[in-house]
Amino acid sequence: MSSSLIEVRGTTIEIVRKDIKNLHLGVYPPNGRIRVAAPLHLDDEAVRAAVVSRLAWIRKKQAEFEKQVRQSQREFVSGESHYYRGRRYRLQASEFDGPPGVRLLNNTRMEIRFRPNADQNERESVLHRWYRRQLRDQVVSLKTEWERKTGVTVNEIRIKRMKTLWGSCNVEAKRIWLNLELAKKPASCLVYILVHEMIHLIERKHNDRFTALMDEHLPQWRLYRDELNSSPLAHEEWRY
Repeated sequence: MSSSLIEVRGTTIEIVRKDIKNLHLGVYPPNGRIRVAAPLHLDDEAVRAAVVSRLAWIRKKQAEFEKQVRQSQREFVSGESHYYRGRRYRLQASEFDGPPGVRLLNNTRMEIRFRPNADQNERESVLHRWYRRQLRDQVVSLKTEWERKTGVTVNEIRIKRMKTLWGSCNVEAKRIWLNLELAKKPASCLVYILVHEMIHLIERKHNDRFTALMDEHLPQWRLYRDELNSSPLAHEEWRY
């Protein structure tokens, strides 16, 4: 596999050449970076022609990302907005001479309790540990449900912070990784990513078979994908 850059009408395109049959073009958040996975035999001019032929679609996707809401850097202080399962909560930050933690006070307010003099990183860790527990609890029941529906066996699901992917999988180990940020998204978004990765345990590529399997097991997956793509992005230095 090799990687190179070309310029097409003032836009930088990353080309990754792989041992694949067909060219795949993707536009990625937050700024609409363009990446082309190309068969080894295609030269730069062939890739350039493919990009030019899809420029209208590329510009449309980039415009969508430009409009997408992005959170500013969080400081984990009272008054900030934080998200959980697609709902927006106003944060109440409280010093607490006891175990740190997070709780939902009602449908609009979230309390984070932390040790006196805890700095920003410590406050962030308290919230992320809570998100991880909540997401893990959701995944336990979803795993059982979707193994039954798809007939796919998942040996392990792990959660971690990822800057470029909502999920990934190891086909040989039958292991799925989920992005911790999914704790902030509507339940439908978590279902979409989990099922997406489970289907990859059957079909590795995003080909017609993959699409057909998604349509069979989760007919509304495109709606869920669009919901995820339109939800607020965390403040991250996204790299690909």
